[in-house]
Amino acid sequence: MVTFLPTRPGRLADVPSFHRSIGGAESNVACALAAAGHTTRWVGRVGADGFGDHLVEAIGAYGVDVSYVRRDPSRPTGVYFRTAGDRAGDTHEVAYYRAGSAASAMSPAGVDLDAVRAGRVLHLSGITAALSSGCLELMRELTAPHPGRPLISFDVNHRPGLWGDAYGPEVLLDLARGADIVFVGEDEAEEAWGLTGGPTAIREALPEPGTLVVKQGREGAVAFRASRGQSCLPQCLKGLGGTPRGDGGPPARAKPRVGEGGRGGTSLAPRCADSPARTDSGCDSVHRCVQFPRCPTSTPHG
Repeated sequence: MVTFLPTRPGRLADVPSFHRSIGGAESNVACALAAAGHTTRWVGRVGADGFGDHLVEAIGAYGVDVSYVRRDPSRPTGVYFRTAGDRAGDTHEVAYYRAGSAASAMSPAGVDLDAVRAGRVLHLSGITAALSSGCLELMRELTAPHPGRPLISFDVNHRPGLWGDAYGPEVLLDLARGADIVFVGEDEAEEAWGLTGGPTAIREALPEPGTLVVKQGREGAVAFRASRGQSCLPQCLKGLGGTPRGDGGPPARAKPRVGEGGRGGTSLAPRCADSPARTDSGCDSVHRCVQFPRCPTSTPHG
C-alpha cells in the first residue's frame, strides 16, 4: 500500500500536498529487519500500475525478497492518506482507498503458501484480515495449527475504519490467540475489547501467546514472556531500533540468516532499559520496555 503523508499539519481538506511513502504494517517490518541485516521476504499482491512498481522497487531496495509479490492487472494498488501528528489525537484523520484493491484479492488459493511458510518467523497484521473475506480466510489458514508452522508474530493493528461490521474485534482476538507473539496497543485493546485494566488485564484476556507485548506509546511497552514449565526467566525481546509503523498490506516473511553465528531469527520489540523483571504470575516474566532506539532514517513508515 502507498501512504501519502501531509507536508504540513492540518485537516486533510486543508493540506495542499503530500509526500509519497511506503505503507503496510508487514512490509514496514520486513524493510526494518532487512535494514538491520536480517533476511526477509514480503509476500503480497499489488496492482500492475505505477504505485505497484514503486512499492516493489522501494521495498526490494532494502534487500527484501519481493519475488513472490503478485501483480494484479485488473485491481489497483491500495493507497491511504493521513494527517500529521499523533494517531491517538482527536484531530487525526485517515482516508483509506483499499476497497477492491489488489491486496484485497488475496486468499489461500491465490498465495504461494509454501513461500509464506518457508521462513522461521511469519509476521502478520490484523489489517489484512479486514480487507476481504478471502484475506480473512488466508489469515485463519496461516494462524491455524499446521505441521511445521513457523513462529507466528501478529500485530493486532485494530483499524475500525476498515471493518464493515461489528465482528472485527472478535476476529482479531481469535487471530491473536492463535499466534506465538502478539503486539497490541493498550489503547486499541481498550477500544476493541473494552479492556481497561492495563497490561495485566490484557494478558489475562490473552494467555495463549508465548510472548505478549503491550505497547504504551511514548511510555514504552510491557512484555510478558511465558516460560517453559513452571520456571520463570526474565526476558525482553531485543529491538531493531524503534517500532515500524504502517497500515495494511500483505504478510511479511522473516527468514533465518545463515552463517552469522548460530541460529537465524528476528527480534521485533523495543530494546529493554535496565530494569528488574516483574513476575505477576507463575509462568510469566514481565519486563518494562522503555527505550526505543530509532530505526534508520530511511526506514519507511506510514
